[in-house]
Amino acid sequence: MAQVLTFLGKGGSGRSTVAIAAAKKLAGEGVRVLLISSDPSPAFGLMLGVTLEWDPLNIGANLWTVQLQATYLIEKAWEEVKQLEAKYLRSPTLKNVYGQELSLFPGMDTALYLNAIREYNASGRYDVIVYDGSGDLTTLRMLGIPENASWYFRRFRQVFRESDFGKALSPFVQPVSAALFNVSWSFDDFAEQPTQEVTSLLEQGKAALSDPKQVLAYLVTTEQASAIAQAQYLWGSAQQVGLSVGGVIANTGGNTGDLASQFAPLTVTPLPRTTGDDWQTLMEALPALQNPANVPQPISVDVSGRQVRVFLPGFDKKQVKLTQYGPEITIEAGDQRRNITLPHPLTGCPVKGAKFQDSYLVISV
Repeated sequence: MAQVLTFLGKGGSGRSTVAIAAAKKLAGEGVRVLLISSDPSPAFGLMLGVTLEWDPLNIGANLWTVQLQATYLIEKAWEEVKQLEAKYLRSPTLKNVYGQELSLFPGMDTALYLNAIREYNASGRYDVIVYDGSGDLTTLRMLGIPENASWYFRRFRQVFRESDFGKALSPFVQPVSAALFNVSWSFDDFAEQPTQEVTSLLEQGKAALSDPKQVLAYLVTTEQASAIAQAQYLWGSAQQVGLSVGGVIANTGGNTGDLASQFAPLTVTPLPRTTGDDWQTLMEALPALQNPANVPQPISVDVSGRQVRVFLPGFDKKQVKLTQYGPEITIEAGDQRRNITLPHPLTGCPVKGAKFQDSYLVISV
């Protein structure tokens, strides 16, 4: 499995430059690197000095690059959908619908990008995947798809099973599934095999996101107040999807000012001012990206102390809302919600109190 590195920060802070320098640095250390751009324009390719393609292109020792194109990815994904339909349906109905005809709905591109990253990761060809995305909430929502989708999948499947509509359909599931599908299901195991496949895929994504050795982000900022504020906001928002942040890359010409205190306990690495394509200077200035120190966990649970600690830097207590519905705790911060399922033996325990202290929301159950 490869490690996925990505960079978060305000537009114009130098994220793409840092991503390229990081990819070059790691490749120079003998690490097999795939540098991915989600920018459909020629800008990223101009920075690299190559014309990007929709499939990985080798541009140096241990270094490949690819430009994600949503229309190309949806064509590939559609062929997989057809194969699944043929697997489960006796009479496939989508054979006359072609991927080249499909248009993109808002949000589809990020799901396609995440699936592409997953496939490149699973290929075993790379040790590190450097993803240069939008670097904002869109990137975080993309990485949070497994967590959010698993919640919807789990909850609404159960809602359907318990609804009057679901119960009314139950007598017909076995004869209909026998007629239409290549298997015969009862209502109790309705779509169990595809359900298990989807659940397994989502669980793999959640596990990867929670492990900094598999997925890790860095903040990129300049000395501008707006860039610093945006980086802090994205830091806190990253915790809401369970993404670990390994440090701060300060594109400030070597002057870090008060950044160390503003982003504590993260390590702040200043970048020097460079001109032209002085990649070597930037590469030498970057920290050891794969194994950073002082990486706070987004969430920790103390079962014996009956406490849950959620790390939410960049927010104050007025911006954080805590609610509990049934067995799950819901935390709202910024523009995101996170549902936390408590481990046994805390499952189902009501919240007794909460306080916001030193960037942590401390919940007592």
